[in-house]
Formats: sequence, structure tokens, C-alpha cells
Amino acid sequence: MTEITVRRVDFGWFVRPAEETGTGAARVEPTFGYLIDHPDGRILVDTGMGGHPDVDKHYQPRRVELDAALAAVGAGIDDIGYVVNCHLHFDHCGGNPKLPGRPVFVQRAELDLARNVKWHTLPELVDHPGARYEELDGPAEILPGVRILPTPGHTAGHQSVVVTGADGTVIVAGQSHDHATAFTSDALAHRTGVVPSPDWIGTLLALDPKRVVFAHDNAVWTPRSGSVW
Repeated sequence: MTEITVRRVDFGWFVRPAEETGTGAARVEPTFGYLIDHPDGRILVDTGMGGHPDVDKHYQPRRVELDAALAAVGAGIDDIGYVVNCHLHFDHCGGNPKLPGRPVFVQRAELDLARNVKWHTLPELVDHPGARYEELDGPAEILPGVRILPTPGHTAGHQSVVVTGADGTVIVAGQSHDHATAFTSDALAHRTGVVPSPDWIGTLLALDPKRVVFAHDNAVWTPRSGSVW
């Protein structure tokens, strides 16, 4: 089995306003990317938070810029060979303009939203000089052991990355869920059939992931070992 590792990259944090949390209270959320070390090249899943006066006023972000975030995990901008954006909101593709010429894997539906729907994202983060998109219409294996699977919901073009290496399968789920607890709820809903869950939850669980990691949660989902479903 190919030796592939996945490491978290810290891009800072922002404040999600009360009207967006569903709880009636504001919430501070981290912003993470993930660096996949692969024998055929390093893949960066998400690139940090972009900037705009309106965005800064609304979300109060405290950014760790791309070069500093990568340096903290022993990498540099020149080390990145490929980019995957789970989706194209400002807090997931903010560093893309610093990575011109790299193939950026994105669902075609997501790129269409970014280009045609006002306020979906910051346009300068999408069609910047040197932008090079690999548009996908569904699942794709981008390197041996690294697959992209559509996980729509947060946006119509949201996608997750499945990394299968010597120590099992890791799923970089991006913002498929805001936090691991929400993923747990959908996983349990799928297993029990008591309430509906996204169609793709079963696809992810069938991969028998060792862990599932997220863009806005330090917590890591792991399977319920020793339990009877």
C-alpha cells in the first residue's frame, strides 16, 4: 500500500454570526486545510481565508496566511503540486491566487456557482491570474489512493477527499458538516434508518474510514468500535 499521510494546516479562525449558527448565539470557528503527502506530489485541500472589507466586518477573521500556515507543518508554497477546494467560499479558497498554475480540482457545479451566483464567493479568488481548473462531474481518482467524492449539501458542488494509505482510510470532509457531531448524527441516522440522511453518507461509511476530519472543527470522527449497529 502506498505511503500517504494527511496533516492538518491551521489557517486561523473567524466568528460565525448568530444568524448563521442556528443556535441564536455567535460561534468562533477554526479554519483548517489538509496537506496530503503523496509520493507523486503534495496535495493541499483548501487554502485559507480570502479578504474583503465586507467579509472582514461580517466574520471578523484572524487569518494565518498560506505561507505561514504551510511553514508551520514543514512545507512551502513551492512544495504544493495540486489543490483541491472542498467548495469555493472565501474561507476555503483564499490562498488559491498564491498557487498559480497548479491544477485545482473542483466540481463543475461548484465552479459554475462561483462564477454566476452573486455573493457565493469573492470573484478575485476564482478567476485570478494563472488559475488552472480541473473540472469534475462526479467522483475522480486524482492520484493513486486519493479520490474525490461529491458530498453536496453545504453547496451543490461540495466535495470530499478520500485518502487510502497503509494505515487505513482518512476522509477529508471539508464542510460537508460544520462539526463532527453533525456527521455523527447523520452516520447514525443512516445506520438506523430512523430519520433521513444525505445519500452520500452511506458511500463514505462503506469505505470504512479510520477517521473523518473537517474544515471547521478540531474534533475528529472515528467509528464506534465494538458496537452493534
